[in-house]
Amino acid sequence: MMMMAIVVVEMVMVLFIVVIVVVVVMVVMIVLVMVMMAVMMVMNVMVVVMVLMVFVMVVEMVVEIVVTVVVMVVMVMIVMIVMAVMVVMMEKMVMVVVMVEVMMMVLVMVTLVVKVVMVVVMVMEVVRGHSCGVMVVMLVLVVVLVMVVVVVMVVVMVETVMVVMV
Repeated sequence: MMMMAIVVVEMVMVLFIVVIVVVVVMVVMIVLVMVMMAVMMVMNVMVVVMVLMVFVMVVEMVVEIVVTVVVMVVMVMIVMIVMAVMVVMMEKMVMVVVMVEVMMMVLVMVTLVVKVVMVVVMVMEVVRGHSCGVMVVMLVLVVVLVMVVVVVMVVVMVETVMVVMV
């Protein structure tokens, strides 16, 4: 039971890290969008805006990928520990842990896809010369992203509780 408690604590820690990262990334994005809008109003130079937007999105992608890798490494380490514990216990729990892993992978993939879509939409919008569309699309994508994250968090929590119950 002691080992299970440790594993649960570690999982919660990982979830906590993921939540913090998602929140920080979203806040940074919103601030950057505000700055971009201000720049647009001050200087009506589309080239400057486009360069800014693309730069911001590239930075976003890099941050996202780095975070993804870190989270993956942590999750794999946890799974190693869990597997070691599972050798002593039943196989049913191994399945649950693997499921949690898969959920994390899916979350990460969805996040990256959303980021790519954002970049494409931004570039297209800027090329066409509209800025309102960008805001709307970004807000929608952020909302979708938050919903996905929440769903995955809930699933992972439920899985963790099930593991403890078993």
